[in-house]
Amino acid sequence: MKTRAERRRERKRQWFSQDEVEDFIRREYPGCPEVAVVHFATHICTVPKNWRSAPVATAVDVTMQNELRHQFTDYDQLMLVGVQRKEARRRVQPRVDAMIEAWKKRPT
Repeated sequence: MKTRAERRRERKRQWFSQDEVEDFIRREYPGCPEVAVVHFATHICTVPKNWRSAPVATAVDVTMQNELRHQFTDYDQLMLVGVQRKEARRRVQPRVDAMIEAWKKRPT
């Protein structure tokens, strides 16, 4: 059982440390380019989002999915021309999944 002080420290901790997130990404996504590792970790650690009860894996997964969807697919253009959000996500998800799967493999 956690002490009152431990619970209070957990409640105050809203973000992960930069090093913690970068280490996780490098370990779980060894093929991820270094510039992307730093970008994702910085985004997770500085953008106001309540990661309080989420594990680092969830924070990384959500952030990667969102950033890749918006930066490396035509998702935003699909939304602008009237494609429904669910359909736009369905269309771009294979590309996002392919990028993430490639990063999970150790570079040769």
